[in-house]
Amino acid sequence: MLTPEDFRKTGENGKVEYINVPGSWNAYITQGKETLGHGLATYRLLFNAQESERLGLKIPRMLTAYQLWVNGQRIAWAGTVGRSREEATPQYLPQVALFESRKGENEIVIQVSNFHHRSGGILESIILGHEKQILNMRYQKISREIFLFGSLMIMGLYHIILFCFRRKALSSLYFGLFCLCLSARTLLVGERMLIHFFPNFSWEIAHKFQTLTFYLGVPLIVTFFREIFPLYFRQRTIFSCLVLLTPVRIFSVVTPGFQFFTLCVIGYLLLTFIKIVRQKNRDVWLIIVGALAIILTSLNDIIFLSVWMNDYNHAFLQRFIRTDNLSAVGQLIFVFMNSVVLARLYSNSLQQEEKLTQELTMINQNLDDLVKKRTQALDASRKELEKANLSLEQMTRKDPLTGLWNRRHFDAVIHTEWRRCLRYQKPIAVMIFDIDYFKKYNDCYGHVAGDACLIQIAQTASELFKRASDLVIRLGGEEFAVVMPELGKDEAIRMAGHLLQKMEELDIPHKCSPLCPRVTVSIGVTSKVPEFHESFEELLLTADKALYQAKSAGRNQYQYLP
Repeated sequence: MLTPEDFRKTGENGKVEYINVPGSWNAYITQGKETLGHGLATYRLLFNAQESERLGLKIPRMLTAYQLWVNGQRIAWAGTVGRSREEATPQYLPQVALFESRKGENEIVIQVSNFHHRSGGILESIILGHEKQILNMRYQKISREIFLFGSLMIMGLYHIILFCFRRKALSSLYFGLFCLCLSARTLLVGERMLIHFFPNFSWEIAHKFQTLTFYLGVPLIVTFFREIFPLYFRQRTIFSCLVLLTPVRIFSVVTPGFQFFTLCVIGYLLLTFIKIVRQKNRDVWLIIVGALAIILTSLNDIIFLSVWMNDYNHAFLQRFIRTDNLSAVGQLIFVFMNSVVLARLYSNSLQQEEKLTQELTMINQNLDDLVKKRTQALDASRKELEKANLSLEQMTRKDPLTGLWNRRHFDAVIHTEWRRCLRYQKPIAVMIFDIDYFKKYNDCYGHVAGDACLIQIAQTASELFKRASDLVIRLGGEEFAVVMPELGKDEAIRMAGHLLQKMEELDIPHKCSPLCPRVTVSIGVTSKVPEFHESFEELLLTADKALYQAKSAGRNQYQYLP
């Protein structure tokens, strides 16, 4: 650790060794030994100027702390140079240092110490030039990085918002996160704008963030390609966890492994793209051109930060690869190409929407006539449906043989009439009758004649009970019932006598009857005013008991029970 004062005292009598700059001191042979990344060194450069003039130095990052003198005056520094890890404070701070040169020999002395990174030394070129040239170079780089940061940040947020509105578009999410990773990386490489904004920002955390954007960017871009194309690639998070859980001096040692892994991924993607271009799809070509741009620029950054570039001083590579922030440009090209594809898709969607709008307008112009025709058709269909429903309802409630109402209709009507008579305290009468010895009639004359007999009796009963409220029902087999609302005892008995008389007038032969040579009926009748504690089931039970008494008393008669 020498200062300009030390050189003035000793001159050049001390041991002088030469080293290539840019390049690290890793693997440098001194005193027969190979140096490691940790340590310190003093660099000294002499240059001649024809006259005194205003000059400047464009100073890059140095690993990992430095201070610089020109002609004995300290004009730039970053971090704290020390002889041990405890004394040294790392920091990356690219900057411009201006000074007044003197005619003749000028001296530049730089102290560099590194106890925090795998590599140590001056890994990038120090540029000497006129003040205006150096400042212009500085401003151009800052402007370019701010432009890249803003563009990538906006595009990243745009695609993430696009995903929020359309959750199925996972490619937008991966692409947006990838853009945000690259935009954050632009603040941590090149001119290190984040350190200029926050000079005391932790070097360890900044280095973690920088490396993490690389470790996360690779699986994100591969996953994006897998969503765009039917690709499959297994990304791992082992390296990302290593960055989060270990200091720089540890994870920087394994970084070459991930760089090699990334090169394998790039090779895999290139082979896949060769298969995809056979589809001859114009949109695919645009995406692949953007992908090639980001792949080639990422290769530049990987090589620039690689062990082969920094530790082994490849002059050939250093001649062409001079920056570690070229991938942001490739990312911008990639974003632009994807934006063109997105614009094409959006344009096609608008054209399709316009076509549908025109068709909808034509439909709306004829909508009144169409609605009128459809309404008429619906009315006709509704009437047909109502008619069909009515017929179906009648079919389910009528006896198909006699045309009388069946037991289902009887249950509904008797319940309704019972409640009505209960409300107005009116009497209700029920008559139940069946044909005497009807089984013998069927055995004697056959079922066809039996059906004809049932039909005659049903028609006779229907003609007899003509009131609108009267309801004649076939309960089943040869048994019938009559509901007579608002009919008292006397009227109910009188109607039962009329029914017996009508059956006698029909004079339907029944030679097999042990009672009479013609068809007769037995009748049970009842009538009462409903009360709140009673139910219509009791009324039916009473009429049925009366019918049983009529049969027990010799048939061909009626019996009344209150």
